[in-house]
Parts: sequence; C-alpha cells; structure tokens
Amino acid sequence: MTTQTEFDTTAVERGTIRVGVVDDEPMARSFVSKILGAAADVEVVAEGADGAEALELVRTKELDVLLLDLRMPRMDGLDTLRELRRQVRVPAVVVLTTFHADQAVATALRLGAKGFLLKHIEPAELVRAVRVAANGGAVLDPALTNDLMGHLATHHLDRIGAAAEVARLSARLRDVLRLVGMGRSNGEIAEELRLSDSTVRGYVSEILAATGCANRVTAAVLAQRAGLLD
Repeated sequence: MTTQTEFDTTAVERGTIRVGVVDDEPMARSFVSKILGAAADVEVVAEGADGAEALELVRTKELDVLLLDLRMPRMDGLDTLRELRRQVRVPAVVVLTTFHADQAVATALRLGAKGFLLKHIEPAELVRAVRVAANGGAVLDPALTNDLMGHLATHHLDRIGAAAEVARLSARLRDVLRLVGMGRSNGEIAEELRLSDSTVRGYVSEILAATGCANRVTAAVLAQRAGLLD
C-alpha cells in the first residue's frame, strides 16, 4: 500500500487555493462555498455529496484542500480517508463536524486528516483555516481540542506524559513545536525563527519521529497538552 505523502505547499504558489467541499447537505455545501468563494485567493472548484464523490474530486480536480464531512451516506468521511491513504498525493483534508466530542474525529486524525472544524465556525475563521491548511499548517478548532484529548489517550498525549515527551526535545525543536501548536505553516515558522523552509520541514519530521505523533495535527495537540501555548 502506498502511504499518503506530506502536502506539497508549492501547489498554492500559483496564487489561488483550489478547494473541494464534500457534505451530504446541499445547504451546508452552498454556505461553505459561498463564504470561500468571496475570498480573492480561494476557489471552490467542485462539490460532492459523499465519500465516493470526494475520491473522484481528488482524482480529477487537483485540489489543494478538501473540506470533508464525516457522516455521509454511501461512503462516510472515515472510509474516504482510508481510501485516500492509498493515494500517492492527496490534498490537505480538513474534517467538518457538528460534534464536540466524537471518537470519529480522533480516528480521522489518525487516518491523516490535517485538522478539524466545527460547522458553525465564523466565516473569517473558515477562510483562514483553509489558508493555513493549504500552507501545511494544522487546523484545530479550540472548541474541540479539550474534548479530543480524551479520545487521543495515547502515552504521549496524557498531560504528564506530554510534558515529559516535550522536555526530551531540544530548545529549538520545542520552539518549532510551539509554533506548530499555534497553527503556523512551515513558511511562517521559517520566517519567525529565521530558518529555511527545508530546515523547518526537517525539524517537524524530527519532532514527529521523536514524539510518536502520527501527523502535524496530533503534534499540535501535543504542544497544547504539554502547556507550550500557555
């Protein structure tokens, strides 16, 4: 099986972020598409009503970001993520949910989702989240983060365990992890710490390997759990 690769941020250098919106509710799709379509640098290129249509969009539309509902008929969001793991290159997938404490959200992150948002997110925050995801950042809805901790009850996400895990990192890696926890993209981290993008990518990979985090989003949760953002 081919594993999912890291999102290539060069895709957004063309100036427009290409987004797909997949939700079984037509009103929800229309609302999200209208908000994103009003942003000068975002284009909603396609919509879908279930996971099967999401997979087709990924294959044919060269998306930078896929906004994916979890609970849909025929093929739900989790099954979609499982299928996407078989692809060589996929867009940054951001989960949309209405549930504050949902085991499915934690599972989605383990399956490669780059973040999660509640559907009642403010319009400006939705646009910002798409930009962050397109640039390789973690997208974390604060209203979901605390509830998610219980579902991500691995050794490195327990509060005491998280602090101990982070304490093993070098000061530079802790600086990078803190900025990952704040939702910064690699480019933004590089600018703030005066490093090259490639150096930051290397640091992020080192953090994931050292802490056992599955992806950038769980690393961001780890940063929050360890108190780096306090």
